[in-house]
Amino acid sequence: MSAKSKPDDVEPTTEADTRLGADVSFPFDRMTVEQFRKRFPRARWSDARQAWFVPGPTASRRFTRWLAELEAEADAFADAKGRDAFEFDPIASVYLELGRAGLRINTPYSRTVVERLREIPYSRWDSDLKLWHVPFRSYRELKKRWPEIEEAARRNEPEERRRRAEERKGTEQEAKSKARTAERKRRRYPVNIDKLPPLGRVVAIQHGLVVFEEVTGELVEPEVVGEFYPGVTDGHVWGIWRKPTFEELVQAWPSKMPVADGAEWWQPTIQELRPARRAASRKRAEQLSR
Repeated sequence: MSAKSKPDDVEPTTEADTRLGADVSFPFDRMTVEQFRKRFPRARWSDARQAWFVPGPTASRRFTRWLAELEAEADAFADAKGRDAFEFDPIASVYLELGRAGLRINTPYSRTVVERLREIPYSRWDSDLKLWHVPFRSYRELKKRWPEIEEAARRNEPEERRRRAEERKGTEQEAKSKARTAERKRRRYPVNIDKLPPLGRVVAIQHGLVVFEEVTGELVEPEVVGEFYPGVTDGHVWGIWRKPTFEELVQAWPSKMPVADGAEWWQPTIQELRPARRAASRKRAEQLSR
């Protein structure tokens, strides 16, 4: 709470008050302060510590319990508003059904679906039921993203994926796709001989986050692989990479600088590290549970 948020009629804490008690603070608004003072009538504001002092040996525990009650009331109110919004303007979709505490979403796997749902506050994945839960309080955020979620889900229905695969058979598009997959499996990447990446550290490239283990010194042939790596020249050599471990991702230091235009590799940003860390954490948890 800032100094300007201090109530005018609250006395500074005295030395006698500080013998038993706790300093507490919370985001200021007049209604919350009024509720706080009703619950803790002996609380006093301290100018020196810029916090409220609540006397008593159990002050910290009582204050924490009060905050939890406030949050629960706020969540219940937000859920009620979200449910009203859903009933007034519902989402009609085969991928969504009404649950007791919110909305349940069950779609074919899609990276786009997962990314959009993770952006929604309080959404969570239920590994037992294999579906997503979104509380009513987050309904507006869900509705905003729903067109993209539903379109991605439809594209990843098994029948739709088989249809697209059949259409690609024997086409130049299929040949290029297979060639890209084969090149990716070689786990190599062209790096400029004048700007080599550090070995053994997490860096970002066009494929995602990797750790380079070796720079072979073998010159890249642009006429052979230029389709996969636009901008590659005779001044590039092959670097061999692997996927980073969870520990490496956690220890990686995020860059605070924007990625330079045309960069071939760069220090990852926190926006790049967070989803990679979550994915690695889930994979490790699955392996440990087997």
